[in-house]
Amino acid sequence: MKRMWKLRAILAGLAAAVMLFASAAPADAAVYWGSRGEEVRQVQRRLKQWGYMDGEADGVFGQATYDAVVRFQRKNGLAADGVVGDDTAEAMGLSLGGTVAASSSGSSYAGDVELLARLIHGEARGEPYVGMVAVGAVVLNRVRSSRFPNTIAGVIYQSGAFDAVKDGQINLTPNEQSRRAARDALNGWDPTGGCLYYYNPATATSSWIWTREVRLNIGDHSFAV
Repeated sequence: MKRMWKLRAILAGLAAAVMLFASAAPADAAVYWGSRGEEVRQVQRRLKQWGYMDGEADGVFGQATYDAVVRFQRKNGLAADGVVGDDTAEAMGLSLGGTVAASSSGSSYAGDVELLARLIHGEARGEPYVGMVAVGAVVLNRVRSSRFPNTIAGVIYQSGAFDAVKDGQINLTPNEQSRRAARDALNGWDPTGGCLYYYNPATATSSWIWTREVRLNIGDHSFAV
């Protein structure tokens, strides 16, 4: 009988511990330390794209991903708990099901490629390929900068930012070269070395843009900071 009571007491203690752990653990839909898979990769791609994380998007949520999530949360006024729950996922433009959050200002990776390709096609088709990638890199450098919106769509559609948006050329269907340039830029190729601006010296009418420090020229464009 004593053995039975001891066994019951042990089982009760184990049940209480399980309940306590379950109440303290993140929600099942969240992505957090120890998570693995495509949802983690999507989070990591966004963090790398915005400059919060170095290294590969390997789909494993460890220390580097945790630290990057916390930095993202702090910058965006979110609870800095290192857990990608509903609020953090929405701020990243992701849903916890791996798709675009309906109310988010962000987009999926495929959507980022297409939008960036449209901007590149409208702004730089006919330029050397490296110049097309450079235009995409300027957009991503702005996303990472605190002086600009923190999403690709926000940067591209910022009022007066790009001629291709003003004159409607962004609505042209991009070719495969523009899409490839967008992917190369999103994957980290920055021929500009961090430039935030570019312009065509032969057509630029803004006196302000001429005050920027030009770092290099590619094709018809000057790239500046």
